Amino acid sequence: MNILLAFAGVLGVASSGPLIAATLGATSVSALAIAFWRNAIGAIVMATPTLVREPRRFGSVTRQEFRWSLLASAALALHFACFITSLQLTSVAAATALVCLQPAWIAIFQLARGIRFRWPVLVGLGMAFGGVVAITGFDLGTSREALVGDLLAVAGGALAGLYTMAGGKARQSMTTGTYTTLCYGMCAVFVALLAWFTQQPLAGFEAAGWLGILAITVCAQLIGHTAFNHLLATMSPLVVSMIILLEIPGAATLAAIFLDEKLPVGIYGGLVLILMGLAVSVSGQARRQSATDDGGPPSDERIIAELGTD
Repeated sequence: MNILLAFAGVLGVASSGPLIAATLGATSVSALAIAFWRNAIGAIVMATPTLVREPRRFGSVTRQEFRWSLLASAALALHFACFITSLQLTSVAAATALVCLQPAWIAIFQLARGIRFRWPVLVGLGMAFGGVVAITGFDLGTSREALVGDLLAVAGGALAGLYTMAGGKARQSMTTGTYTTLCYGMCAVFVALLAWFTQQPLAGFEAAGWLGILAITVCAQLIGHTAFNHLLATMSPLVVSMIILLEIPGAATLAAIFLDEKLPVGIYGGLVLILMGLAVSVSGQARRQSATDDGGPPSDERIIAELGTD
C-alpha cells in the first residue's frame, strides 16, 4: 500500500510543473489565477473536516500561531508567484529542479542562525548549487528570458524554505487541519492582492483553463501532498524526503513525454547534481534531530519532509 501511495505522491507532485506549463501555454489562465484557486480550493477542502471535528479551534488560535501562519502564507504566496511565472520563461525540468532546492535553503537559513551541521550537509549544498550554476550557465547561453526564469525558480525555492520553517513554528501547537486551512486561506488573499496589483485576472477563463486549474489542484495538492502526509505517519520522514526528491526526474520525464521538452545535455547534468546534492544534504540534516516529535517541536527531518508546496 505504501508503495502505491508513494508512486501516487511522486506522480502528483511531478505533474505540477508540466500541468502548469501546459495550462499557461494553451489557455488564457494567468499565473496568479492558478496560485489563487489552488490555495482557495485547498483551504475549503481542508476546512470542512476541521470544522466538523473541532469547530471552535479557529477561534482559539493564539497571536503567536497567527503571526507564524501569516509569515508562512505570505512566503507561500510569493513562492507560487515566482515558481509559476518561471514556468513561462524557462523549461519545466529546470524550474522544478531549482525550486526543489528548498531543503538546501532551509540548511542555509539554519547555518545563518548559527546551527552547525555535519560535513555531508555542506558537501550536499555544494553539489546542489553546483547544479544551479550548470543550469543557469547553459540557459544564459540560450536566452536571457530563460535565465530570468531560472532565477525566479531559485527565489521560489528560498521562499518555500521560509514557508516551511515558519510553518514548522506554527505547527508546534496547531493541528494540521487548522494550520493548513488558515495558511492556504491567507495565501489565497495575498495572491488575490498580488493579482489586483499586477492586473492579472482571476476568472473569466475558457473551459479548458478551468479544467487545467482543477487538474493542477487535484493532482498536485490533493493527491500528491495528501499521499506524502499519510506516508509521514507510517514511514520514516527521511525516506519520505528522499521519495519527494523524485519529483525532479519525474517532472523532467513528464515534460519530455507530453510537452516534447528537449534540453541540452549540460542541463540534465545540472539536474543530476541537484538531485544528488539534495539527497546528501537531506540525509545529513535528518541525522541532526534536535527534538522528538512527541510533545516537542518538529524534528528537522520532519520539517524537511513536510515540503508541500509545488
